[in-house]
Amino acid sequence: MRGESLIIDGAMTDDSTSDIPARAETLRVLRFMGRYSPLLMLVGDDDGYGTRWTLSGQQVQPAIARFLMEKGLVEESGRTEFGARKLTLTEAGLRVRESGIRWWSGLSPLEKLKVVILG
Repeated sequence: MRGESLIIDGAMTDDSTSDIPARAETLRVLRFMGRYSPLLMLVGDDDGYGTRWTLSGQQVQPAIARFLMEKGLVEESGRTEFGARKLTLTEAGLRVRESGIRWWSGLSPLEKLKVVILG
């Protein structure tokens, strides 16, 4: 899987990771999801709004949610009683999450700031 190898092999640091949207925010979403918190996909075409994604009540950027889905890092694990799709991390998603956490913890405060500001 390309997304997984980019993050694990490239440690989210080189130019090959340019397709990862907002790396710090993407890692934050992965960290909050963990094994048990699903990303909720709220299909909204009928109400005049586009599809929205939430995690623990907070909206997730569409680019991040699409990236996670396109790279196979999340999969549908059911629906809520209101019809929202529950997306949980795949095994590949869990590996990417752990790799990302190790990468982040190895950065200096200045490097972290640079990633947050520049993506």
